[in-house]
Amino acid sequence: MSSFNTIWVRASLLLGMIMAGATFGNAAEQSEGQQLAVARCAACHSLEVPEPATLTMQGKIDGAGPPLHFSGQKYQQTWLTNWLQFPSRITPSGGDFWSNAVVVTEDGDEVDEALLKKHVALEAAQAGAVSDYLMTLKPNPQLTPDFGYTPAKVNMMLAKKDFRKFKGCSGCHRDTPDFGGVSGPELYTAMNRLQPEYIASYIANPRAWDPHTLMPAKSLNDTAIIKLMNYLNQIKEQTQ
Repeated sequence: MSSFNTIWVRASLLLGMIMAGATFGNAAEQSEGQQLAVARCAACHSLEVPEPATLTMQGKIDGAGPPLHFSGQKYQQTWLTNWLQFPSRITPSGGDFWSNAVVVTEDGDEVDEALLKKHVALEAAQAGAVSDYLMTLKPNPQLTPDFGYTPAKVNMMLAKKDFRKFKGCSGCHRDTPDFGGVSGPELYTAMNRLQPEYIASYIANPRAWDPHTLMPAKSLNDTAIIKLMNYLNQIKEQTQ
């Protein structure tokens, strides 16, 4: 298996060369799923690869939802189709930039539920059409090479300590519904939601996907990344 970090470093150099935005085209050229995505999703989510100059921290702060222009490399379609029909909050604080819904109190940071918007729900046929379209959006194939991930069992006590204490992931993410931070997406559903190649890529080099992400690049080797993925796979099984 090729080194994740070698691949991601090379990929990040190539990323700037392919960040030319595709156009939506006219309605006659769009599939039903694309038309629905433009009409129902584009107001809050990016469907086109953004121009590098637009990728600013202020743009991230102002963003209403996470980017969708690389959905075909990120999500598992079965999960995506179901979620579009029955949307639920993945990041406790909501939105793409967590601080938009966090207020500082005497007891610490808290999520202001009044600032969180309810996500639109699609009918089954609409969700299927939209997910079909979103899965075609794969602008950065060099970032997610197929490395043939095979889940393996880990010692849960040690893996949990590695996740929460040694790697510090619980500062932003939850590995159970009631433990962890609120600024990042929940991770006890990550292996149902996300493609393994994307998880490995994002852990190895988060800024290749989002230059203004708050996710730290911890320079983990392949073994450490696989260990985290195996832990995520086991907690997925326990929360299904």
